[in-house]
Amino acid sequence: MTTLTHRTRRTEVSKNSEKKVEIEEDTNPERGLDNEDSGDSKDIRLTLMEEVLLLGLKDKEGYTSFWNDCISSGLRGGILIELAMRGRIYLEPPTLRKKRLLDRKVLLKSDSPTGDVLLDETLKHIKATEPTETVQTWIELLTGETWNPFKLQYQLRNVRERIAKNLVEKGILTTEKQNFLLFDMTTHPVTNITEKQRLVKKLQDSVLERWVNDPQRMDKRTLALLVLAHSSDVLENVFSSLTDDKYDVAMNRAKDLVELDPEVEGTKHSATEMIWAVLAAFNKS
Repeated sequence: MTTLTHRTRRTEVSKNSEKKVEIEEDTNPERGLDNEDSGDSKDIRLTLMEEVLLLGLKDKEGYTSFWNDCISSGLRGGILIELAMRGRIYLEPPTLRKKRLLDRKVLLKSDSPTGDVLLDETLKHIKATEPTETVQTWIELLTGETWNPFKLQYQLRNVRERIAKNLVEKGILTTEKQNFLLFDMTTHPVTNITEKQRLVKKLQDSVLERWVNDPQRMDKRTLALLVLAHSSDVLENVFSSLTDDKYDVAMNRAKDLVELDPEVEGTKHSATEMIWAVLAAFNKS
């Protein structure tokens, strides 16, 4: 499980760090999905999986850290959240015997194609599976982490490469070949730095200038991306360009966010249960 870490040269976060950085909390309760990204109408539309991969890629080298063993499952969690936010799947309603998010099964709401190959492939698996499975089980199945040989068919293969090709088609990445002594590897350097900077700035603002101190008032896609970036161990990449004081504030707030109780947050009004279910699955893993 990934953890939020502070910069190595700092042994303790200053208790006064929030006071050093003048960050005005957003007190507008009406801010929602439509208002959060009102200026993004001209920007390229990306899926949550594409955004997570873009955050994890080294700009010039075009590959993710070799030490990152979290991003594969993080991308699968992103697929489930993306499908839920597009109205294709949902969690079964809670019952007396199944109250917890991780006990409730993922159900099909609509099998209409999304236009994204990975999403539609996952949708077919969910539709064809009986009995239905939980969020945690689906993440494991889609990642290939199962001991059941009959369920290996559910593994999504070459996910990073397929997502990267989508980003190439959208003009954000390019494709190159790099030689690593014993083998050649396809890499995808970032060509549209502006789009990546916009994404990074959006996440930075969500825990700094536009911090609302209430996940239910956050833009749902931004909340989902923060959860997935944390689960995929790429959140450090987002905050690395900040000054020390702002870095500490951003890390503390992100840490507070992902350490909330998913069971409590998932029951609140207007909560997106799938986001909290995915977080609960990664907290347990």
